[in-house]
Amino acid sequence: MNVIKALKMYITKMTEESGPGMKVILMDKETTSIVSMVYSQSEILQKEVYLFERIDNPSKFDNLKHMKCIVFLRPTSENIALLSRELRCPKYGVYFIYFSNVISKADIKTLAECDEQEAVREVQEVFADYLAVDRHLFSFNIVGCLHGRSWNQSHLQRVSQGLLALVMSLKKRAVVRYEASSEPCARLAERVRDLLRRETVLIDNTIPFNGDVPAPVLLIIDRRDDPVTPLLNQWTYQAMVHELLGISNNRVSLAHLPDVHKDFKEVVLSSEQDEFYAKNLYANFGEIGQTIKSLMEEFQRKAKSHQKVESIADMKNFVETYPLFKKMCGTVTKHVSVVGELSALVGRHRLLEVSELEQEMACQSDHAKHLQRLKALIGEESVRECDAAKLVALYALRYEKHAGNALPALLDSLRARNEASVRAPVLALEWGGAHARKTDLFGLQDAVKITKRLFKGLNGVENIYTQHTPLLKDTIEDLIKGKLRENLYPTLGGDETNGRRPQDIIVFIVGGVTYEESLCVHQINQANPGVRVVLGGTTIHNSTTFMEEIKSAMQGVHRTHTRHIRNV
Repeated sequence: MNVIKALKMYITKMTEESGPGMKVILMDKETTSIVSMVYSQSEILQKEVYLFERIDNPSKFDNLKHMKCIVFLRPTSENIALLSRELRCPKYGVYFIYFSNVISKADIKTLAECDEQEAVREVQEVFADYLAVDRHLFSFNIVGCLHGRSWNQSHLQRVSQGLLALVMSLKKRAVVRYEASSEPCARLAERVRDLLRRETVLIDNTIPFNGDVPAPVLLIIDRRDDPVTPLLNQWTYQAMVHELLGISNNRVSLAHLPDVHKDFKEVVLSSEQDEFYAKNLYANFGEIGQTIKSLMEEFQRKAKSHQKVESIADMKNFVETYPLFKKMCGTVTKHVSVVGELSALVGRHRLLEVSELEQEMACQSDHAKHLQRLKALIGEESVRECDAAKLVALYALRYEKHAGNALPALLDSLRARNEASVRAPVLALEWGGAHARKTDLFGLQDAVKITKRLFKGLNGVENIYTQHTPLLKDTIEDLIKGKLRENLYPTLGGDETNGRRPQDIIVFIVGGVTYEESLCVHQINQANPGVRVVLGGTTIHNSTTFMEEIKSAMQGVHRTHTRHIRNV
């Protein structure tokens, strides 16, 4: 299961079915992001698409009848209205219309009535209605999907439609399992089940039934069960860039850096378009430093060879290799800029010390030692207020039930730095404290987990900054082994797997995923040949967007779980 490959197949289909000739592609805001995540502009140009237009912001060009128009839109009421207006006065010669999901017969009728000049050649449904971030990772870019424990209804519709499209694009007849203790997971599971039932004929016509293999599983779980993972600093390249700089639709802004070249104020980090990035997604920060050094040395060697243009053969070689050289120059400049800024932030804000304590609090229990180090770090001016607040949030979650809990004093220390930073740990505890979680997040009750922790402590860890493993790992491994309890994760409509272990698994986290969890899924896929896991979420979080998610969910919610907190 490869979500990027699935989307590329649909986009290639759109560009090829319109035949040869100059083309324009007309998109909305969301489909523009969907396409840009899997194809670069230069790759699209190779398919004779020379103009990129937005249906909500049309260009001033009038006479473009010589161009074919590929329309790629989400089937929303706003888009139907805008497309109807376009078809009444068509700007282009012919139209090939593709919707990213199921469209109603009533909307088709509306469009047909507006096409008085009979400019439309095709109307099709393609199931490209999600953002493919990596081969095994997808998102919907929605932060703040819940209000309290209830769905924002437009977000529920968007996510359920997107999951239908994902299942259809991967050609899987999935059974739906969900976290029984989570009301949002139950609502989403029911909505997806209803959509799958409604499209039974479409599924029967497009996805062959194969009773010889176990049914694929769509497992819907709740971010609230693991509030720790999104709070941690990260040390693998992709996750670290997102935590410290932020990745939005594969783009990273470097505009805030002094002396950055205008061509590198925003850089693209895509594993499909950048070979260096693809090879080093999961490399730790120490390895990246060495790899960048090797890349620089190779570039310098090639730069020297380009200086020796003394004969006709040299000139010919230069002309042939210059595009690759220029591309390498861009790759080197981009990654040196990114890694340089990461390194500066690590040193300036003492992130190694901060991260070491984060990891220890996430993985071990030593209240006195952790409290002492936490107080010292909060008092350091070089430690950012957001990192101090995250540390206190982790302490609040880890030691919520501890007899010596010192959260009020820690909040006072945060307040002395900045009143506003007190809110983050308070909300984190209200949103994801022990009362809210149904899982044994810190392994305090499960005998197997306690034993694992003891052995880990005896053997030491390979890297103190990456010792934490997300709760998701246990959940997926239990599902692969057939040990995920049906009473905790029921199957809608009954268990259709006949007790067989699934080979294809889609895990969706309501409330967002992290790049650390993406790495975890990548490792599970590598360790289990024959098992294919795809991970998705309402968004991909770093600690900043995760706190926004919590604030959105907690707005207007009556606060009843603040036993340890005073003067807030």
